[in-house]
Order: sequence, then C-alpha cells, then structure tokens
Amino acid sequence: MQPQEQPVMKIGQLEIRYLMDGTVTKAGVGLFELTVPAGARVPPAHSHRDNEEVVYVLDGVLRYTVDGETRDLKPGERMYTPRGSVHAFSNPHDSPARALIILTPDIGAQYFRDIAEVVGASGPNPVRMAEVMARYGLVLAPPKPTTAVP
Repeated sequence: MQPQEQPVMKIGQLEIRYLMDGTVTKAGVGLFELTVPAGARVPPAHSHRDNEEVVYVLDGVLRYTVDGETRDLKPGERMYTPRGSVHAFSNPHDSPARALIILTPDIGAQYFRDIAEVVGASGPNPVRMAEVMARYGLVLAPPKPTTAVP
C-alpha cells in the first residue's frame, strides 16, 4: 500500500503537507513539506524526546538552528537534528521558504492537526500548545536568560 498524500494543513501562516505519515504506514519514517512565508510566526525552540529530524530546503532560504548553530539554508542544503537537540527555524528573508522534513520515527500528521485545532480555536495559546507538544514527545527549550541592563 502506497501512503496517501494528506491535504495541506495551515497553522497560522505555516503550511504542512504530509507526503508519508509514518504512524499510518508503520514505515518508521515520516516525510512532509513545510512552507514558511517571510516573517511568519514559527514554533518556539524545542527538542524531540523520541525523534530525529532532517530538514532539506527546496526553495527560498530557511534559517535553521540546532544546539546553538544557526545557518541560512539555501535550496539543496540540509541540517540534521539529533534526538534531544534543541532546534528552531524562521524565515527572516523576503520570500517564502519551502523544505522537506524527514522525521524518524514519525510523530505523524495528527500532531499538526492537533496543534492547528489549538491555534484555530482561539489563536496561539502557549499553555495548550505546550500540552499538545508534550503529548507527542516535544520538549520546549528553556527560555534564554536575559541580561540585566544597569
């Protein structure tokens, strides 16, 4: 059985199109396309307790950070996120970025549907979003310490 492509999901300005849901196929890997418009609001820095992730840029430039190393990834470039590593992404550039995301094992499209439901219900609700993230093994990174200004 070939996995069926899922409809595009919108979470705020982000678009996610699952190409292979590993939780359905039991393939152990998931693959989705992520579109990040310029200046879009993105998820906070986090880690995955049980998953590894690879981001591979198709179009535009995606700023990606893993364990403090930040790179502006262009088409054909990729970055790997080991299990437990803190990572984040953004698009501070002037055109949309599109990337393929590979998760192993996959958390599945249902995670994104659950997050979309929280965001769509009342706008971003950090407490409810953190609850959904925790249910799928995502761990929010601790806030960065602020330096006091004398």
